[in-house]
Amino acid sequence: MWSTCTALVFALVAASSFTSVYVLEFCQNISPECHSDDNTASNSQSSLHTVKSKWTLNASSLMHDLNQFRVSCKKLLEALPIDKVDGNFVRTVKNCIFSKSIPTPLKGPLRLAAACKDVIEGILDLDASVTRSGDFLHYASGGRLLPGSVPLAHRYGGHQFGYWAGQLGDGRAHFLGQYSNKKGEVWELQLKGSGKTPYSRSGDGRAVIRSSVREFLCSEAMHFLGVPTSRAASLIVSEEPVLRDQFYNGNVKAERGAVVLRLAKSWFRIGSLEILSQSGEIDLLRKLLNFVIDEHFPFINPDNPEKYLVFFSTVVNETADLIAQWMSVGFAHGVCNTDNFSILSITIDYGPFGFMESYNPNFIPNTSDDEGRYSIGAQANIGLFNLEKLLVALIPVLTQTQQKQAKIILKGYANIYQMRVHQIFKAKLGLLGEDEDDNDLIAFLLKMMEDTESDFTMTFRELSEVSANQLLNRNFTQMWALDDLSHHKHFSDWLNKYLFRLSRQQDDSHLDRQHRMKNVNPRYVLRNWMAESAIRKAERNDFSEVELLHHILSSPFVTQETAEEAGYAARPPQWARRLKVSCSS
Repeated sequence: MWSTCTALVFALVAASSFTSVYVLEFCQNISPECHSDDNTASNSQSSLHTVKSKWTLNASSLMHDLNQFRVSCKKLLEALPIDKVDGNFVRTVKNCIFSKSIPTPLKGPLRLAAACKDVIEGILDLDASVTRSGDFLHYASGGRLLPGSVPLAHRYGGHQFGYWAGQLGDGRAHFLGQYSNKKGEVWELQLKGSGKTPYSRSGDGRAVIRSSVREFLCSEAMHFLGVPTSRAASLIVSEEPVLRDQFYNGNVKAERGAVVLRLAKSWFRIGSLEILSQSGEIDLLRKLLNFVIDEHFPFINPDNPEKYLVFFSTVVNETADLIAQWMSVGFAHGVCNTDNFSILSITIDYGPFGFMESYNPNFIPNTSDDEGRYSIGAQANIGLFNLEKLLVALIPVLTQTQQKQAKIILKGYANIYQMRVHQIFKAKLGLLGEDEDDNDLIAFLLKMMEDTESDFTMTFRELSEVSANQLLNRNFTQMWALDDLSHHKHFSDWLNKYLFRLSRQQDDSHLDRQHRMKNVNPRYVLRNWMAESAIRKAERNDFSEVELLHHILSSPFVTQETAEEAGYAARPPQWARRLKVSCSS
């Protein structure tokens, strides 16, 4: 029969080899007609009215005039040095954190392709009606500066595909300023695709519709999956032609430019520290670290001589947790360079990402990744690599004793990651308490999924939905993923072990199990074929599927009639296997 496996470690990352429902609404364009709810969730009619009532109750406290909306760059400008050279021309930049850089307006006509009401109203304190104004189009696309804004481009470096790439920086992004909302939260607003900066290298500073649709949808989808992430407020598209060689095969074609207004608590990344350490700018490295700790790690005492070590330990822990959460929903980032890894451990810089369909630890979403460096099963190891580079960057500010302690902390990364993955996948299977055989039970399932090419998302979701009688009778009618899995020769053995494990959970009914599992196993994720379908329509100025996906993915754990009709939980179409996503955007 089945031999004991090296548990999740084997199936997920080869870690032993470490060297209440919320409905979003938004306007499709700037016409006065804003789409209302479409009752897509089969059981969400009351939820929709609840959400609408919430917005109505809060409407009086929201800003209806964009001229009242202010951002500030004061804190950053006072605390951190700015490039002494002005202008967006490409150059090597020294002894600063930011360069002043004015966005280049998109050439019109402009159109609002999507806006996130949850961000617009819930974070930015704006009434969603402002998105229908011409002013919003200009502010959110770089054509006009928000009151208080001093647009900046951030200088950073990074290890790309394992090699130090030198100065990188915001090559097509502009920091607009910080906004302090009524909840007391501080968010940093940034435009992506807003034109050249000193860090654009050979690029044109633009983004195109296909990548912008993917970033807008995925950042919001990840948020509602519960994964730490940047957010997206809006997507503006234009008629401006942007030349791209999508697959680097010499087939250059004109696409249309687009800009995403995105938000994060901070856009600092591992590469932000690396560039200073590599350049020998140690005083500035210390200044940036102190600023980051003061602003984003308030539990660290600024007078603590061990503060940089505590900072590093925190990033190690939270990076392990973030990657475990990626794995829990089958998400592969695609380009896990150090310049794409947030030091706040949130998901940023959505490029050639992908949600795994058939379970495969070697799933590679990025066709530019010829060696599979950033396959889904390698992400935990890459997290370790990136943290090693973070430690190298910190060495100049650590004592020799602290350096030794930091290395010990880093050695604990694998255990932290494995513990978190173990907890998450136990929850995905509805397991309570501790059992010494749980690791093998999980690994057994994942190996069967790999052998049968069972769908990752739907296998766990259908295990959440299957009734006690269906499990006992092996009746998986209309459960295509479980049906695929049931063809494995060891399926009955695994199912018997699983049922026995569940039977020993005292005071736990099958209904309780189903409820718990449905809350952690999504029915809908942003599969590449779904994004591609929306992109093809968007490139023809039809943003209906962008809107639909945005709506569906805001409630990924709830079965929704419209989503079922669209086939978002069905077996992926055959043409989806031919899809390719590259770094070119």
